[in-house]
Amino acid sequence: MVTVDQVMSSLKKVVDPELHKDIVSMGMIKDLSINDNKVSFTLELTTPACPFNSEIEQDVRNAISSIGVSDLDLKVTARVMEGRSISLDELLPGVKNIIAVASGKGGVGKTTVAVNLAIALSKTGAKVGLLDADIYGPSVPLMFGLKDSPQVVDNKIQPPVSEGVKIISMGFFYEQSQQAGIYRGPIISGIIKQFLTDVNWGELDYLIIDLPPGTGDAPLTVAQTIPITGILVVTTPQEVAMNVAVKAIGMFNKLNVPIIGVVENMSYLQCPDCNSQIHIFGKGGGQKISQQYNVPFLGEIPLHTQIMEGSDIGKPITISQPESLQTSAIMKIAKNVAGRVSVIAAELKQSEESENSDSENDKTIQSGSNPEAEVKVQTTESKNVI
Repeated sequence: MVTVDQVMSSLKKVVDPELHKDIVSMGMIKDLSINDNKVSFTLELTTPACPFNSEIEQDVRNAISSIGVSDLDLKVTARVMEGRSISLDELLPGVKNIIAVASGKGGVGKTTVAVNLAIALSKTGAKVGLLDADIYGPSVPLMFGLKDSPQVVDNKIQPPVSEGVKIISMGFFYEQSQQAGIYRGPIISGIIKQFLTDVNWGELDYLIIDLPPGTGDAPLTVAQTIPITGILVVTTPQEVAMNVAVKAIGMFNKLNVPIIGVVENMSYLQCPDCNSQIHIFGKGGGQKISQQYNVPFLGEIPLHTQIMEGSDIGKPITISQPESLQTSAIMKIAKNVAGRVSVIAAELKQSEESENSDSENDKTIQSGSNPEAEVKVQTTESKNVI
């Protein structure tokens, strides 16, 4: 019969491809039990949307099989890691990760990406919220087909839920569809803060914030009000969009906010007759940003009328065409985003543990309980006695 040590030793050989650490040291093995020659345990992954979930699971099965175990009861679950300092955030203590979706300019499909990203992450089983921070031109309610205003309970706005996503937007509060939002900077900041503090977000794995284009009041307010896990930059292949997108990267770099990666939207048109790719807006803008600024390239989304039509009728492509090439591309990007968030979370955890360790060492030195100093004193005293 195999032992616990044999099982754990074999599992230590399984390494998470993104975190580059073995699953045992990461604490992914739970509730291990051995009965005769039957091994049972739970594999707790870092996110349900990890792009390597199936690969890790297969590696685990292979590792257990290699020590002669043929009867394995394996349960696979996921617990999303915290990619931001929640202890420093009194406003959203129940939100593990905040992903701000940004672009340098308008017209690149940033909101479409944010909406479908939120739905894709929710489909994997994650708890997701979406905050529409574009106060001047909110379009998230339209894309979800939502019209009714949110209810208020105990002075908290209850965000409507659609496709498993909690949603808040200024679009819910305009009295007329033709009414324009005319606000100065301080008012914009106040509205966004209210969306963060006065909305009952509850427990979330990911809160997606759809920022307005550019580097104005809204992005600054979000970055300076709450700890953010990272920024997702959306661009199109053309040079103009690429050159403006890098301004967003520059701003968040100055604010010390991590860049999750770059997504290229409207990358190409798939020819329905010849099956070739037609690059209407140029080629390689996202890749150029990735290489030039050393940020991950997370994928490209093809241009298609179904994406536009889905947004207009309140049925995003990830819902209306779940088997389409476009949805497949978005799901892949969502998994890459989740994987990057796990990496950022692991780095944050390691940094906090290192800081806590340094703090404990400082306390030990300050208290005068230095073991080496005590040894030296004892040695000196011994010599004096002799």
